[in-house]
Amino acid sequence: MLAKRVIPCLDVKDGRVVKGVNFVNLRDAGDPVELAATYDGEGADELVFLDISASFEGRATMVEVVRKTAGEITIPFTVGGGIASVDDMKRLLRAGADKIGINTAAVKNPRLVADGASKFGSQCIVVAIDARFNPSWGEWEVYTHGGRNATGIKALDWVSEVERLGAGELLLTSMDADGTKDGFDLPLTRAVSERVRIPVIASGGAGKVSDFYDVFAEGKADAGLAATIFHYKEMTIDDVKADLRRKGVEVR
Repeated sequence: MLAKRVIPCLDVKDGRVVKGVNFVNLRDAGDPVELAATYDGEGADELVFLDISASFEGRATMVEVVRKTAGEITIPFTVGGGIASVDDMKRLLRAGADKIGINTAAVKNPRLVADGASKFGSQCIVVAIDARFNPSWGEWEVYTHGGRNATGIKALDWVSEVERLGAGELLLTSMDADGTKDGFDLPLTRAVSERVRIPVIASGGAGKVSDFYDVFAEGKADAGLAATIFHYKEMTIDDVKADLRRKGVEVR
């Protein structure tokens, strides 16, 4: 079994790290380059950098911030937000990203997943999925543009499709749980993890150390991602890993 990963997320807007609840009411959380270096030193397994307003605003991810961040860290680094072409991917990989996250662009043009995997390898392509429970369906719906637009696409159908197209990993965010600190969305995470064979990073809702154990044991996730609790020093990565080790979970 692969060791479980603990991953801080840097949601960046206008060059600053921000965090909100259910994708709204954002507040400042610091400088992305400084935070990235701090997390590298604190034992994070990877980092995820999301330019959260790029797709909505129709602009490219801030390459210079990516370059500076990559220069400060030694751990793998996924970058997403506003990536709409293979050329965009190439630009960010050259700036220092290890993996590319695509969300809105993948829904608009699923071939982008296949083209990216063909050009750079599946291990480089992370499909990010923002999902919210749709009561009328009794299952989850995919949203795009930073959680603003409902797509009418069922999340479980979509994860199967992007795996088939060549995605190497999924970054699954529960919009219902995002920023609530009530724990990861275990039913959603488990449903997706059982649907695909590629790794699933669970995101949205972490509020206490034990939430990570729950998402690995019950949600069957391969990695747990969080922002608020790490940015505001409510817990450290070492706190999370110590708890996981005590409970018999292999971590790096």
